[in-house]
Amino acid sequence: MAFECKVNTDIVVTKDSEDTTEVDSNHIVSSGKSLVIDSEPVVTNSGKLIHSAKLPIDACLLSDHRTIADLPPALISEIFNCLDPKELGVVSCVSPSLYWIASDHHVWKEFYCERWGLPTGVPVSLNAECSDERSWKALFVEREFRSKTFLGRYTIDTLYGHTEPVRTLFVLLSKKLIITSGYDSIIRMWDVEDGYSIASSRPLGCTIRAVAADSKLLIAGGSDGFIHGWRAEEGHPHLFDIKGPQNQNTEFRLWEHQGPITCIGLDSSRIYSGSWDMTVRVWDRVSLKCLTVLMHNDWVWSLVPHDATVVSTSGSDVYIWETNTFSLIDIIKDAHVGNAYSLARSHTGNFIFTGGEDGAIHMFEIASNGCGSVRRLATWGPHTGPVYSLSFEFPWLVSASSDGKLSLIDVRKLLKNIRHSSTKLAKKRDSSSGNNLDQKNMEPPQRMLHGSGGSLFCVGIGADRIICGGEEGTVRIWNFSQAFEMAKRVSALKALRFENRMRRRKLQNEMDSKGQRVDPCVIAAKSQMSGERNGVWYNKRGMTRKVKG
Repeated sequence: MAFECKVNTDIVVTKDSEDTTEVDSNHIVSSGKSLVIDSEPVVTNSGKLIHSAKLPIDACLLSDHRTIADLPPALISEIFNCLDPKELGVVSCVSPSLYWIASDHHVWKEFYCERWGLPTGVPVSLNAECSDERSWKALFVEREFRSKTFLGRYTIDTLYGHTEPVRTLFVLLSKKLIITSGYDSIIRMWDVEDGYSIASSRPLGCTIRAVAADSKLLIAGGSDGFIHGWRAEEGHPHLFDIKGPQNQNTEFRLWEHQGPITCIGLDSSRIYSGSWDMTVRVWDRVSLKCLTVLMHNDWVWSLVPHDATVVSTSGSDVYIWETNTFSLIDIIKDAHVGNAYSLARSHTGNFIFTGGEDGAIHMFEIASNGCGSVRRLATWGPHTGPVYSLSFEFPWLVSASSDGKLSLIDVRKLLKNIRHSSTKLAKKRDSSSGNNLDQKNMEPPQRMLHGSGGSLFCVGIGADRIICGGEEGTVRIWNFSQAFEMAKRVSALKALRFENRMRRRKLQNEMDSKGQRVDPCVIAAKSQMSGERNGVWYNKRGMTRKVKG
C-alpha cells in the first residue's frame, strides 16, 4: 500500500560526503518493503546530472528502526493524554518503559475524578512504587472492577423502624450513613455496612419528602413548607445530633415557601429547595437568607445542583439554570408524558437522567461549550408505572418505580458509542420536543430487582449496595460486597492458572530446543510444586494409569 509524504517534506539522498541531491516530496513513493524516489532528471550540488528514474534510499535509513518507546517521555505523556483507560492499559503492556510511564501518568486521576470524584479516606500517590499510598491507576482499576459486581450475587437486608411509607433517603458515603424519612415525620440514620439504626429524630410534625446532607449540614424539607436543618458537631461520632433536644446552635428552620417542599439540594455555598408553589429558592449556607427565587410554570418535583448549573423538573419540563447570575439557560419542553418526577446527574454534570409518570427514563447531554444546547441521547422504558426516583454512580443508573421494581442500566457502552460516533448523533439531535419516544434508542436494562409488592419511592447507590424505600415502610439494602470478594478470588485463581500454564509452556519450549522429549513426570512434578491438580498427571488412558508396553 503506497503512501505519499507531506508537501513540506524535503528528502535528501546522500551518496558520499560531497554529493547530495534534493528531491521534490511529490515523487516519494513506497511499495511497502522499500522506499524509492520516482523522479525526473535532477542535478546534484556538484553539477552531476542523474538520469535514473528511481533512486533507492540509503540502506542506513531503513536499518534505523524507531518505536514509540524511543520518543522522549514528555512527548509520550502528551500522546497518552489522547487515550482512554482501555487503550492506555493496552499500551502499558508493550514494554517496561511504557508501563512505568503509563502507570504513573496523571491522566488516571482525571479518569477517576471524571467518573467518581475525589476518593475519601484513601491516601493516594502518583508514584506507583509507593507501598503505603496507592496510585491513581490502582484506585481506578479497583473501582472499575468493583462496578461490575452489580451483575453478581447479592444478599438482601431489611431495616425496620419506620411506621409509615418511606418517601426519601440519602446515602452519605463519606461517613457511611443512610438517612431516611417519610410519612411518619421522623428522620432516621442507619449504618451502611451493618444496617443497624444509629439515631432517630423527634417527630417533626409533617411528612418529610426530601433529605440531603454533606459533611457539614443535614437538611430536610417537609409538607409544612419548612426546611429543617442540623449543623455537624465536632467530635460527634455520627456528625449530627438529631435525637437530642432542640439546640439553637446546631439546629435551625427556614420558611418562605407557600407549599410543601418536594426536593432539596446542597452545594459548597448554597441550599436549594423546590416546592409545589412552583418555585426553587436559593439560600446562603452561612447567613441562611434567601438569595433568589427561580420561577417555574408548574409544580417543582426534583432538582440537582452541580457547580455552575442547577437542573430542576417542573410538570413535564426540565429547566437548566446558571447559578452565578441565576439566569435560565434552557428548557426541555415536554420531556415526559405527564410529570417528570425524578432527576439524576453524572458526576461531571454533563449528563442528565430524568424519570417520569410515563414510566420512561431519558438521558440528555448538556453541551460543554457554554451555549446551553441540550440533546437527548437515549430512552429506556423498563417500568410499567411512574419512575419516582433515580440514582447514578458510574456506570450504573438505578431507578425505582411504582411497580415495585428496580432497574439497573449500564451506560458505559452508550457513552463509548457516543464518543466514536458523535457526527452521527449530531444528525439525529433531538429538537428538545421529547414527546415521542425514539424506539431505536430503547433498550432493556442489564438487570431488574424486585423490591416489594408496593410502590418504591426512593433509591440510592453506593459502597457496593443499592438502598430503596417504599410503601411498606421498610428500607431494603441489596448487598453486592460478597460478589466483589468472590470476583477477586476468581481473578486471583485465573492469574495463578495463567502463571502455571506459562511456566509449563516455557519448560516445554526449553526441552524442544534441546531436541529432547518432554517427560510428563517433569511436568507433573512442576504442577505439584505449584499446587495444581494435586500433583497427579492424567494420561490419555484416564484414571487407569496403565502404561503401554
